[in-house]
Amino acid sequence: MGPHIIKRWAWDEAFQRALHERHFREKPFFEIRRSEQRLGTLSFQIKPDHVRFGEFYLFPAHQGRGTGSAILAHCLSVADRLSLPVRLEYLHWNPVGALYRRHGFKEVSRSETHCFLQREAVRL
Repeated sequence: MGPHIIKRWAWDEAFQRALHERHFREKPFFEIRRSEQRLGTLSFQIKPDHVRFGEFYLFPAHQGRGTGSAILAHCLSVADRLSLPVRLEYLHWNPVGALYRRHGFKEVSRSETHCFLQREAVRL
């Protein structure tokens, strides 16, 4: 996320560490691995009325190779089996928005810094 943060704000290591530690305490996080190789992280949370997909970070060496699409497709299939929509947000200037739109997400609102998207459940 660093490259996307510094496009808007000065990097503050202490602030970023505290922010992410708070996020790690508030929601379930999963390490993304392929065999013994660490690929990134993901927060995936099933709520009563939706699935929350967030903090989806792949290390740069694993971006642009279909890994993110495969992980997102798997998470969407879980939500579809539960008949729940999926919600997420991302920084306006982060190119990950194209990935989300290719998978059927639509913008439902926006703030000064974030786009908020939702994808309705696909009926199986």
